[in-house]
Amino acid sequence: MASAKRTVKKAARKVKRTAKKAAKTTKRKTKKTAAKAKRTAKKAAKTTKRKTKKTAAKAKRRVKKAKK
Repeated sequence: MASAKRTVKKAARKVKRTAKKAAKTTKRKTKKTAAKAKRTAKKAAKTTKRKTKKTAAKAKRRVKKAKK
């Protein structure tokens, strides 16, 4: 499970980075979305299962959507 944990941490970091980027944009909606994504990433970082990777991916997608 160690490798999964590492992947999850990496994913969470990526999500956080994207969220930060999104937070820099001006629209309020984006900030909200970024915060949500950050929260999801944090939640994801705490668990180890495959579901987590999905959650992290979902958060990433959410941020991407927010940027548009």
